Amino acid sequence: MAKRDYYEILGVEKNASPDEIKKAYHKLALKYHPDRNQGDKEAEAKFKEAAEAYGVLSDEGKRRNYDQFGHAGVDGGFPGGGAGFTNVEDIFSAFGDIFGGSVFGDFFGGGSRGASRGRRRARKGASLRCSVELDFSDPIEPIEKTIELRRGELCEACHGSGAKPGTKPSTCGTCGGAGAVMSSAGFFQMRSTCPQCGGTGETISDPCGTCRGAGRVVKAREIKIKIPAGIEDGITLRVAGEGESGDPGAEAGDLLCDVRIRPHPVFKRAEADVFLVVPISFAQAALGASIEVPTLRGKAELKVPRGTQSQTVLRLKGEGFPKLGGYGKGDQLVEVVVEVPRKLTKEQEKLLRQFAETEDQNVTPERQSFLDMMKKLLKR
Repeated sequence: MAKRDYYEILGVEKNASPDEIKKAYHKLALKYHPDRNQGDKEAEAKFKEAAEAYGVLSDEGKRRNYDQFGHAGVDGGFPGGGAGFTNVEDIFSAFGDIFGGSVFGDFFGGGSRGASRGRRRARKGASLRCSVELDFSDPIEPIEKTIELRRGELCEACHGSGAKPGTKPSTCGTCGGAGAVMSSAGFFQMRSTCPQCGGTGETISDPCGTCRGAGRVVKAREIKIKIPAGIEDGITLRVAGEGESGDPGAEAGDLLCDVRIRPHPVFKRAEADVFLVVPISFAQAALGASIEVPTLRGKAELKVPRGTQSQTVLRLKGEGFPKLGGYGKGDQLVEVVVEVPRKLTKEQEKLLRQFAETEDQNVTPERQSFLDMMKKLLKR
């Protein structure tokens, strides 16, 4: 699902001043704070959404990236990118004290939540998304596909610290290493991410020459994705640990792969079953026949019983797809359509007329029922 525009979330114009952005966020934080809306999942989601938007728009560098590249500029792969809030704990750590130390905090039970918290926790890497396209018949067995992607990885030269090899980051002089600063807004206090260090509690005076202080670099990778038999169109596969690298010491994100299956000109699919429409002649339908039909795996013989009617569905057991996550296979369902000849030879026409003359003496149950119904209608 596409993310909403951060300016739209906060209800401000794109040229809004930092003060206008802060006031808009304060208003939403007061309205949707979890302490004020306990048990309300929708309010919690809106609180996190507003916090994420503020985390980007209140930071000059991140806002500049966002204005230029949109969400891609702050979701990873860009130096200084990342909205800064990956879960509710990050939000409480940075913004949880909006009611702390005030009458609002006491009233809603928030107290000084987060007041004892220090610098930002090491965060798991962001998940990446990709898609893979398969032919219609590919899912009849397990397959492996290789995709190419670009992802942010920890810089090998500085091991993700961002500092020049042989040096270490310094304690941030603005927050004293806490990773957050306190500010007053009216009668309550707000705890926000330190604008100098971005919540890490450290600053880099001599940056790494390889990553230019970002702690990570973008690399092209080839990833092999194992696709199980029976996979269906629209399913998303998760490949653990193949997303963006996390902070040093944290897990990498996951790779989410959307499966797309190309349609087939003849076959249709419903879960594990396959559908096929096959034309047969009048003679084959009347006398019965054994015909060859295509399947996912090649060809199969289909027995058409004597007297088969048009649009009858016949079944080939086990000729469908493997059942995803289960045992066995689906079936192939074949709908036979009786074709009426458009042109006849004189001999064929003669024989068909002879056949027609005998039909009145050999009325089928279906036709007899229809004739009885018509007689009743005509008597009215």
